Amino acid sequence: MEPHVAELKQKIEDTLCPFGFEVYPFQVAWYNELLPPAFHLPLPGPTLAFLVLSTPAMFDQALKPFLQSHHLQSLTDPVDQCVAYHLRRVRQSLPELQMEVIADYEVYPNRRPKILAQTAAHVAGAAYYYQRQDVEADPWGTQHIAGVCIHPRFGGWFAIRGVVLLPGTETPDLPRKKPPDCVPSRAARITLLEGFNFHWRDWTYRDAVTPQERYSEEQKTYFSTPPAQRLALLGLAQTKEEPSPIFPEFPFTTFTKKPQIPSSAQSWLSPSISPPVSPGP
Repeated sequence: MEPHVAELKQKIEDTLCPFGFEVYPFQVAWYNELLPPAFHLPLPGPTLAFLVLSTPAMFDQALKPFLQSHHLQSLTDPVDQCVAYHLRRVRQSLPELQMEVIADYEVYPNRRPKILAQTAAHVAGAAYYYQRQDVEADPWGTQHIAGVCIHPRFGGWFAIRGVVLLPGTETPDLPRKKPPDCVPSRAARITLLEGFNFHWRDWTYRDAVTPQERYSEEQKTYFSTPPAQRLALLGLAQTKEEPSPIFPEFPFTTFTKKPQIPSSAQSWLSPSISPPVSPGP
């Protein structure tokens, strides 16, 4: 890894990792080459970017302290605001750099996602994006099968939170790191994709590999609760939909569904980031 990339990565990790996040560098070109032009990031190919994901530890190390220490009169989704707060700290830690942060849920006015999070995770080497095309002679006929990322240490017990782009910072020699293929057999891939698409409520697809850590029972209860009821679960009042005045750099969505992507797009443009109704990150 180039010295300045390693230094930037270390600074971002020092800001995020103590709070249950992980960071992976990648080039914009690696992402764009898998997608049609409409989904490209509008930056030169060698532009440096970092994928940010949360591990099971984020719930206790970031979310709970965040809720206890901030007065959020306009609270919408607690996790989104917590993640935005920590990404704001990344911006503050590198004031000399031009930086753009894209959260996983952000969309353009036409509802097109600003970032395809699972594709970004795959090209960054963070998690392998298993799709229907990865199963030879698949058994699903005309059924729609959404893809899912599996982390080599956490299986499905993690969430992709966003991407940090550094326009003007280019890394033409950044070595490309492939994500570990931790579900290599056809049978295991079928089990994984069927579990994700048809049986996600039982959480078992997340154990496609033996995880180093799983979500706690408390965390599973939180993410299993319908989004509109999560504030009540935390003992917080529901508020009207509006951006938080505390962190104006990061607008928040209020319990909206994940954006849908046209089915006519390539396989890397999975029609949904998750099944139509999901227990949560």
